[in-house]
Amino acid sequence: MSADRPRIALLATGGTIAGAAASRTATGYQAGVIGPQALLAAVPELADVADVQAEQLFAIDSKNMSDALMLQLARRASELLAESGVAGLVITHGTDTLEESAYLLHLLLKSAKPVVFTGAMRPGNALSTDGPANLYQAACVAASPAAAGLGVLVVMNGAIWSARDVGKQDAAALHAFGSPHGPLGRLAGSSPRFYRAPSRAHTLHSQFSLQRLHALPPVGIVSAWAGMSAAPYEALAASGARGIVHAGFGAATVPDHLLPTLRSLRARGLPIVRASRTGAGPLPCTSDLQEGGLLADDQNPLQARLLLALGLAHGADTAGLQELFMRY
Repeated sequence: MSADRPRIALLATGGTIAGAAASRTATGYQAGVIGPQALLAAVPELADVADVQAEQLFAIDSKNMSDALMLQLARRASELLAESGVAGLVITHGTDTLEESAYLLHLLLKSAKPVVFTGAMRPGNALSTDGPANLYQAACVAASPAAAGLGVLVVMNGAIWSARDVGKQDAAALHAFGSPHGPLGRLAGSSPRFYRAPSRAHTLHSQFSLQRLHALPPVGIVSAWAGMSAAPYEALAASGARGIVHAGFGAATVPDHLLPTLRSLRARGLPIVRASRTGAGPLPCTSDLQEGGLLADDQNPLQARLLLALGLAHGADTAGLQELFMRY
């Protein structure tokens, strides 16, 4: 290890960044087939930034990510961050569920060291693949003292996002990720420049703990559509869901004909959180809260699901669950 460069851990989980296609112009590809050493070899410039120790945790298409795998990722990340010689952590991840894994770690990890997720929208052997540049920039951020204490970050296409509010917003473009609040910063060459910081609790200031968390209780999401029925809610309840997120229209509204179903489910002890299917914007308080309902703040349905699951796993009551959405 060089005395002039920090040591960065790289935790590989597969995804498009580790994918390969039959040709440089093919649209189909297999995710997760390129190992972390090959990812590093494609970016020799990393040697100017940090000494990188690489490890393969998973080799999956991130569409196959699960709550159990996300918790396994969180535990291994926590172990690496606890090593005194590790200055920061880069996690390569498929973009389909990257925002979910990043958000969960944002709430669970107990470290001020930089943790940076990155991925790619094009496989490693595609024309103009974006993976090498994203990996290089992620390492630059993870090696920067300026990134310490900001919680889990996502670096894609030159922008630095907070895991608290980032989401995948485009199916194909290189600028696929965005946030209603904008990026925390951007990279100027190899130099990260930050312009804002997360104000909501995370990492060291989070009340959640990996030590007491063996599994996430099952929580489902039902997205609203015009003329929807109560069947998805009843099916989730029958399948053993411990909570449901209602991804409602606009300001998380609920059709009148569904109100009796939601009241009945709440009366049976099933917490229901209303979030907006738009994925952005603070939600106004309504009379639903007085009836024991729960309301997200500006968390999108994916974030609301994870936050509700963590709250349930830690034994929060209705009032405690509502407070989580205003604190995180």
